[in-house]
Amino acid sequence: MRIFIWIVVAVLALLLILALTYFIFLVRPRKTKKVKASLLCEYAHRGLHGRNVPENSLLAFELACRAGYGIELDIQLSKDGQVMVFHDFTLVRMTGHSGRVNELDCCELVKLKLAGTEETIPTFSQVLDLVNGRVPLLVELKGETFDTALCKKAAQLLASYQGEYCIESFNPLLLRDMGKYLPTSMRGILYTNVCKEKRKYDVIHICLTLMAFNFLAKPAFVAFDKKYRRSLPVKITTGLYKAPKFVWTIKTDGELAEARGYAEKSIFEKEDK
Repeated sequence: MRIFIWIVVAVLALLLILALTYFIFLVRPRKTKKVKASLLCEYAHRGLHGRNVPENSLLAFELACRAGYGIELDIQLSKDGQVMVFHDFTLVRMTGHSGRVNELDCCELVKLKLAGTEETIPTFSQVLDLVNGRVPLLVELKGETFDTALCKKAAQLLASYQGEYCIESFNPLLLRDMGKYLPTSMRGILYTNVCKEKRKYDVIHICLTLMAFNFLAKPAFVAFDKKYRRSLPVKITTGLYKAPKFVWTIKTDGELAEARGYAEKSIFEKEDK
């Protein structure tokens, strides 16, 4: 009987240690830097796109600037290491071209038309020149591997940019490395329940779902899928630790009002009319 009691006590003690490690160390967001209030605004998701204005296009970004909205955009590397603005890893949905972004050089990518329009895939440099500090940028670093080459390339461009920006990613390693190159930048973790969304339940996906890699990423804010605003990791980081909240993707006036009621900054889609 004593042995059984000691086993139970040991298991409970271990669970308590794991819980404390998770709450105090693993999931805890960054608290060393004050978040710029000007960056806590609403962002047009991939620019102000819709109708004949494709996402992540120079036209979508220009329209967002004219309307005074912040701009959320996605960046990844071309085959020859140029920073391109494009969401999907594959080209087919937006261009009809087979293959992946990282399989073509920049000179090939910039010739591809977006969604049947005359708009083409822009470089990150082109977008920075176009926006030129008129509105804040929310830059998503794309990447699902251990390769962090994107960080140095993007940081070189952002280091000379005079406008305001913040950085986000699902990949904690990308956020960690951006912190090395741009230590004063405002960086945040993108969150969804990846176990449920991808139907994968290995250790890495469980840790991502629990935000257990925040100790690497050191996020200053959390940008989460609206479906998971009540999930435990979101509640801990934004409730217990008071990290600023961004929510995606907001598509209706009702969702926008709801987000504002929760003091969330919306990453929204709205057609240009």
